[in-house]
Amino acid sequence: MIGNWSGTVRRALRSPSAPVTYGLITLCCLIFAIGPASGLSPAYGSGDELVAAQRAWFRRWGVVPAELFEGSARAVLEPATALFVHGSWVHLLGNMLFLYVFGAMTEDRMGRVQFTLFYVGCGYLALVGYATAHAGSPQSLVGASGAISAVLGAFLYLFPRARVTSLLPFLFFLPLRFPAWVVLPFWAALQWVAAGQADQGPGVAYLAHLVGFGLGFCFAWARFGRTTRVRAAPATAPEGENQP
Repeated sequence: MIGNWSGTVRRALRSPSAPVTYGLITLCCLIFAIGPASGLSPAYGSGDELVAAQRAWFRRWGVVPAELFEGSARAVLEPATALFVHGSWVHLLGNMLFLYVFGAMTEDRMGRVQFTLFYVGCGYLALVGYATAHAGSPQSLVGASGAISAVLGAFLYLFPRARVTSLLPFLFFLPLRFPAWVVLPFWAALQWVAAGQADQGPGVAYLAHLVGFGLGFCFAWARFGRTTRVRAAPATAPEGENQP
């Protein structure tokens, strides 16, 4: 079984065999491009006018914890729409890079339909979990971080020995290769430490990262726990500043 999956892993890395992953990346990029956060459209103005448009955009499509549990149909949809909205170029590109690296192999293992439901469901629950912890906050929360963190959690379970090329800031960003079971728990530990220090409501949603990561790992364990996990070919991923 491992022999069969080694070929699958190579195809996931070298060929466009993950249409859902690439479709999600394209959709997020398109939504960002037409929104005010990209700065590409003159229709939103500039200066204070642009800032006001960005705030209105995030409030319209993002999660507002103080409104989420009011029971309105619009509030229930907020965690789903927030998954496709990003706050800046750095936010978008960091998330999409992680989704590109880890999404293709995870999608190939799960299948397209299951991966789509997994991505949206875990991302939704991650944002709800974060909003629950900050239930009184009036600030908007946007981004695919929770869903992508779930992909990382599932990847850890499914491909624990896949070697990941990482850039570590405390080692002068030298590219080093480690197995996923080293890199991804280290990433999760960084999120845990950061979440413990983030006391002032929405900013970087470290708690959503942790919730998503845990959900992804648990889903993969429950769904694939009785099957042989994959010894994967090397994958590349950044580790450092551009975290989802």
